[in-house]
This record gives sequence, C-alpha cells and structure tokens, in this order.
Amino acid sequence: MTKHKLFKLGAAAALTVTGVSAITSLKTARAANFTAIKRVKINYLPGKGLNIWTNYNKGKFMGYRAKDGTIWNVAETAVDKKGNLWYKVGTREWIEARYTVDVGMDTPASTNAKTKKSTAKNGVNNVISLGTVTKKSTKKSKATKAKAAKVKKAKQIVDVAVKKTSKKSTTKKVASTQAPSKAGAIVALAKQQVGKPYAWGANGPDSFDCSSLVQYIFKNAAGMNLPRTTYDQVKVGQTIYQKSQANGQPVSANNLQVGDLLFWGSESSPYHVAIYIGNNQYVNAATPEQGTILQTMTSYFAPTIVKRVL
Repeated sequence: MTKHKLFKLGAAAALTVTGVSAITSLKTARAANFTAIKRVKINYLPGKGLNIWTNYNKGKFMGYRAKDGTIWNVAETAVDKKGNLWYKVGTREWIEARYTVDVGMDTPASTNAKTKKSTAKNGVNNVISLGTVTKKSTKKSKATKAKAAKVKKAKQIVDVAVKKTSKKSTTKKVASTQAPSKAGAIVALAKQQVGKPYAWGANGPDSFDCSSLVQYIFKNAAGMNLPRTTYDQVKVGQTIYQKSQANGQPVSANNLQVGDLLFWGSESSPYHVAIYIGNNQYVNAATPEQGTILQTMTSYFAPTIVKRVL
C-alpha cells in the first residue's frame, strides 16, 4: 500500500499512470484526515489525467495523475518561482491550479471510483479508495513501435496539409493585416516540431508544453514576441470567435486563417492552446503521451476561443 496520503473525495481517487505497454493493476490510496481549505475539480483535457508532483518547486512527477473531472480537497496553496499557483492534495502531492476549477464544499464526489475493504493488522476493516493505475513497462513493446509509426504518419499528414494550404492560398481571401510570408513560415516551423515530446514547463527546442510551443514558433518564424503562458496569450490579438457569444455553436473553418491561435477553456482561465495551420487542422503540444502532434478539429473537442495575432 502506498505511503502517500491523498486528500481526495472517495470516488475521486481515480488515477492514471503513464505507460504505453502497461500492465493494469489497482493501487490503493488511503484518505487522510485534514481540514480542507477549498475543493476543486480537475479541468484538463477530456479523457486525460493531470500530473501529480512531489513539490510545487522543481518537483518530480510521481508516476500517476488526477483523472479529468474528479473532485479533490485542497490542504494548502503555494506559488512557484515562475508565479504559477499550485494546490497541495496529499502529504507531498501537488497539482497545478491552472488546470482546475473551484467547486463548492458541498459538491458531491464523483461516482466512478471503486472502494474495497482491507483488513489491517489489528483486525479493523478500513475503507480504502481504489484508483485504476498502470505500471510503466521496462521493456520495449509493440505499442512503442506503434507510437513511433503514428508520429511518422503525423509528419506525413502535416506535409500534405502544408501542400494543400499553399495550393488553396490563391483561392481564399487573406485579411490585409496578415502577412502571407509569416503564415507560411509559421506552418513550416510548426511542421518541424511534430513528433517532439511534451514536457510541462519546457521552452524548446527539444520539448514543449502547449504555450511554449506557440511562443517558440511565432518568435522564430514570424519574429513576434508572444507571452509565455496561455493566460497571457489569450489576451493578445483580435478575438475572432468566442463560444460564449456564439450560442454554443463551434467555430467554422471558413472563419479561420493560418496562424490563428485556438484556445480551450474560458478567457479568464484557458487551459490549452494550439496553432491553426489550415484545412481544419492544428498543431499543438498535446499531452505527455501524445507529444507534439497535428490534429483535426472536431465538434467533440472544438476550441472555445480563437485569437488572430497576424
């Protein structure tokens, strides 16, 4: 049984762990007695988990994550050297606050976790929350090769997208404020980053998180100095689309231009950003498992805000 006490709410103990070819097992986490100062809900990427760290300053990834949508008690808050807010959710478990939203203290816990009774040495039954976790595989597997194949395929897709973008550029109107040469350079440089790993807090050029990828590409391809974080990047440029003002309708590709910034989340608390490269596609540093990839926009995971900076 793990020694770390997690301040979570019963069913909110669902955790995920990295591992492409992994063996699934159940890892127990005993709830600790403490007075919560607030309660938060994980607001990360759908179906993905938020990394849990050993500390808010230069901490290490603990090997498991807080599942998106689960509710957690917060015992303490802290600000790291970069000015980012963190929440302590265990004896030494920390999560980044920007990927959470506050909920009321009376908000009920999630109902998708399992519980199991464990008999202690003294014969007393203790209720222990269980979260599904996967152990990292120490051996290379077919899944690893499959991931490499996906990266290669993604690069090929980007090549095709760039060619299509250049062909259609003569038939689409481009706003007078946008420099075509800059847009082309942004697409080309974005293409070169596909396949590179995701690392939270990384600034490139070998690895990125979502906002550092945007900052790196615009600086090196267009000579533009954009802010470092999504919180500040969403404040730059002209607002082209905002879901809250569009009756919930997703943005149309006809209204987008190459180089537009796509955001997910609210304008006051965005949690992800990507670069639109044309043909209903975008490049982004997605997750630690996916790395930097090219994706097609869907109604299921459509951006909530679009900003034009070119």
